[in-house]
Amino acid sequence: MQDGPSKKKQALLLSRMQELAINADDLEESFTMGSGKGGQKQNKTSNAVQLKHRPTGLIVTCQHSRSRELNRYLARKILCEKLDHYLNPKTSQLAQVIEKIRKQKKKRKKRAEHPKKGSEKSKNGGTL
Repeated sequence: MQDGPSKKKQALLLSRMQELAINADDLEESFTMGSGKGGQKQNKTSNAVQLKHRPTGLIVTCQHSRSRELNRYLARKILCEKLDHYLNPKTSQLAQVIEKIRKQKKKRKKRAEHPKKGSEKSKNGGTL
């Protein structure tokens, strides 16, 4: 059983970090004791990861898994997303997801305000 992410995922993350010009020297990484669900493995080991990007001051904390390696990977991935949104607020992947959700909500609201004509017929018992 593999403890951390696959080599392919690690390579994709590394290329994403290079796109955003994130150097390993710019990251300050610390491991803290975990808390919450997970039992002894979670509470007695230092598997929670905290990353700080020195140039921007962005801080990410990750404790999604009981595995330190997986938490390191996830923290870096979250940091990339946050930094992308910080540098490119209109074109980042996060901004695109938010815009898509906003459009969906607008469409739903519009449908709720203007129901179809055929639906009124069934509400009135067949007469208008």
